Amino acid sequence: MSDRDPDAPLTEEDLYEVANLPKVELHLHHEGAAPPQFIRGLAREKNVDISKVFRKDGSYDFQGFLHFLSVYEAATSVLKTPDDYARLTTAILEESAKNGVVYTESFISPDFCGAGDVEAWRDYLHAIREAADAAERDMGITLRGVVTCVRHFGPEQAKASALCAAETAGDWIVGFGMGGDENKGKQSDFAYSYDMAREAGLKLTTHAGEWRGPSEVREAVEALGVIRIGHGVRAIEDPALCEMLAERDVVLEVCPGSNVVLGVYQSLRDHPIAKLKDRGLKVTVSTDDPPFFHTTMRDEYVNLAKTLNWDASVFRELNQTALDAAFCDGATRDAVAKRLEIS
Repeated sequence: MSDRDPDAPLTEEDLYEVANLPKVELHLHHEGAAPPQFIRGLAREKNVDISKVFRKDGSYDFQGFLHFLSVYEAATSVLKTPDDYARLTTAILEESAKNGVVYTESFISPDFCGAGDVEAWRDYLHAIREAADAAERDMGITLRGVVTCVRHFGPEQAKASALCAAETAGDWIVGFGMGGDENKGKQSDFAYSYDMAREAGLKLTTHAGEWRGPSEVREAVEALGVIRIGHGVRAIEDPALCEMLAERDVVLEVCPGSNVVLGVYQSLRDHPIAKLKDRGLKVTVSTDDPPFFHTTMRDEYVNLAKTLNWDASVFRELNQTALDAAFCDGATRDAVAKRLEIS
C-alpha cells in the first residue's frame, strides 16, 4: 500500500510512475488493434480501395457504434491470409509492448480467420502463434487467444466459432467470448455455443452492459455462466446486480477510453469505473480497439490517474486483479507475475 495522501494532487513523478508500470490487458480485439497505417499498406499491396474508412489524417473514420462496426469490418476485409494475420499480430504486439503491456488476451474470431472452417482456422492460428512466440522472445510480451463469435452474425454461425474454439482449446486458446452488436438478439441465444466451449475447458467472457442496461449483464452471468464481462459498466445502475457480481467474483473488463469515444459516457469524469470499484467489484483496464479510439494502455492509465487522482498503487492493484482473472495457465501466470514484480 502507498503512504501517499490520497487527496494530494499527483506530481509529474507520480504520473511518470503510473505511465511506465508493466501492464496486463484482458480486453483487446485483434483486428480492432490493427494500426491504420498497417491496414492502409496491406490494402495497397492487394489493390483494394478502402480509402473511405480513413480520415484525411490517416486515422479511422466513423461516427457512433454501428458505423464503427461497419468500418471495423471494412478494415478487416483486407486481412485475407494466415500471413496477413501473422504480420498483424507482430504489429499489434509491437505497439502494446511499447506501452508497457507484458501480458494480453486478444479476441480472435474464426469468422474472419477461415470463415468458421476448423482446418482453415488451424492454419490462421498457427501463423498467429508463431508471430506471438517471436514477440514474446524479442519483446517480452505474452499473448493468449480468446476465440469470439460475433453476435450480429447470429447463433448458428456462433456454433462454428465455438467448434473452432473447442477443437483448438489448450495452453494458447484459453477462452471463449462474444463481441459485436449488443442490440441483436439475447445472450441466452448463444447458450449452446457457450456450453460447447465450457465442455472443452475454456473460460468464458462476453460483451454486456455497454449499450444495453444492467439486465443484459445479469442475463450474461445467469444464462452463459461467464466469469468475466466485457465492459459491464452499466451494472452501476443496479445496486443488487453490483452486489451479485461482487459476491460471484465476476470481473469487469473495463475500457474507459472506448466508452467515452463511443458516447456511452460523455467524459472520463462521468465514467463509473471508480464507483464500481468502490462497490467491491473487480475491475480491470483495457483499450478495446486502441487505434480506433486514439488510445493506448499508457494513455488509459495516465488519463485515469489525472481524472481520479489514482496513484501507481491503485494501478498495481488493478494489474493484480487482471492477472488473477487472466484465462492463462498457472505457469504463464507465474511468469507474468515476475514481470509485474508481484509476489
